[in-house]
Amino acid sequence: MTNRRQFMMASLAAAIVAAAGPALAEGKGVVGLAMPNKSSTRWISDGESMAKEFTNLGYDVDLQFAEDDIPTQLSQIENMLTKGAKVLVIASIDGTTLTDVLQKAHDAGAKVVAYDRLIRGSANVDFYTTFDNFKVGVLQANSLVKGLKERFGSVKPWNVELFGGSPDDNNAFFFYDGAMSVIQPLIDSGDIVIPSGQMGMDKVGTLRWDGAVAQSRMDNLLSANYTDKKVHGVLAPYDGLSRGIISSLKGVGYAPGAEMPIVTGQDAEVASVKAMLAGEQYSTVFKDTRDLAKVTSAMVDAVMQGKEPEINDTKTYDNGVKVVPSNLLVPYDVGKDDIQKLLVDSGYIKAEDLQ
Repeated sequence: MTNRRQFMMASLAAAIVAAAGPALAEGKGVVGLAMPNKSSTRWISDGESMAKEFTNLGYDVDLQFAEDDIPTQLSQIENMLTKGAKVLVIASIDGTTLTDVLQKAHDAGAKVVAYDRLIRGSANVDFYTTFDNFKVGVLQANSLVKGLKERFGSVKPWNVELFGGSPDDNNAFFFYDGAMSVIQPLIDSGDIVIPSGQMGMDKVGTLRWDGAVAQSRMDNLLSANYTDKKVHGVLAPYDGLSRGIISSLKGVGYAPGAEMPIVTGQDAEVASVKAMLAGEQYSTVFKDTRDLAKVTSAMVDAVMQGKEPEINDTKTYDNGVKVVPSNLLVPYDVGKDDIQKLLVDSGYIKAEDLQ
């Protein structure tokens, strides 16, 4: 009798565990993370950092990279909704192409967070997390001017060329406008000239932030405008473009040293930080994506619990349909002397990766 009773009690306990198991294993729901590509180490870092944060908070994560192909990203987002995603965090390839799929998300009751890149033309964008993108441009331009003074202080006017980001990325316009708030007064005073005459995002934009496109354009600028003069500086809004521009400059004989043009950047990618140490790239802008991942996951978690998320900007980011409530983080200018403190000591880049 005792054995039978023990068996029955054990069976009952097993049944209770079996019944409770799935309920205990259930997370808070599925979060879809749609990143634009894996060709930039920045987006890999963003995706992995967010996946870690959301997993730690108890969410199931569906992380997808679209390799800069718009139909692929649309398909990935639709699949996330099919899997029951309650939240979509989207770093869009083209922020104007998502209107229909975001309507589906809204109809399904899913919340949408535009991540770093504003999604335009849709009322179904609930929140936006990013860095102060106008300030990014200001930092880049201030660094450019600082480098011009250091390296070419006695030579005026300074010959500068301008590069912009992808015209389908709303951030690119903030970067450019921020930079021009610093550069335009120096053009007006005659301290800076643009020998090519190419200004404005319609002329200097670089589709898909493609470094090869930037290199080709720099090749053309050099051959058309610099046969009898030196280029002193190049405003580059992203490290991937900076490396293409530097390859073009090296191709016509520029080398690290007193004659190397000042080239800016953004995202503190390892290859560009190494180029800074080698004296090729002058600076970059560091945006700690680990912090952005934490802010984004905390915002989503608050919303999912029926709480008010942290917002610090309700005026700046109008997507053409609505002003999207935003949380803006602080970017940092990084010169060669700042690499150890800001990038290595913070753990963002491993010292051995810079060898």
